[in-house]
Amino acid sequence: MFGKPVTAGRTTAAAEGDVVVLLIGMRINHFWAVHHWVPLFLAMPRMLLELRRDPGRGLLGHVLLTASPRTYYVVQYWESKEKLYAYASSPDMFHHRAWAIVNRKEKAGKVRQHVGLWHETYVVPEGGYESIYADMPAFGLAAAHGQLPLERRGRRAKDRFAHRSTSASGDTSGAASGGVGATTAAAAGATAKATASEDA
Repeated sequence: MFGKPVTAGRTTAAAEGDVVVLLIGMRINHFWAVHHWVPLFLAMPRMLLELRRDPGRGLLGHVLLTASPRTYYVVQYWESKEKLYAYASSPDMFHHRAWAIVNRKEKAGKVRQHVGLWHETYVVPEGGYESIYADMPAFGLAAAHGQLPLERRGRRAKDRFAHRSTSASGDTSGAASGGVGATTAAAAGATAKATASEDA
């Protein structure tokens, strides 16, 4: 009654072109150090609210997850890596200010391993992702990019991987090596974002 409406049957995400995914989270190393981890725990909802109020920044959707009682993270789907980097480094956005505080504390020797921070960025080219949802509300990639009946992309994973959008170029050489390309892009993205954060 209070949940999201379920879409009956099988669907897939309507994503076209590259898909940009950011995983970002924290780990509570010492539960008793509340004054260290609570501000960080509360920072992410503030950033998500900031982004929700300004859709032009490029966040398409997100999922809040936990890996353990100590580890919490968010899967974010972005329009492009350029918009992600622009948000991360924008001095008028909360992310920039939050990282500046973390960096100052670290330089002053006030960070004592009470809380861990991490992120991973993936830019997955078309042909390097596929999805299926059975009797699910719009979730994850489908919530970010929209849902389609499964038949529009193919009932088998192999067919969905083979899908090409009409805007895609004729060159599909990158599709066969989607995993390698995604990993390389992820490493480059993580490095660029880390550099932007250090410059905060």
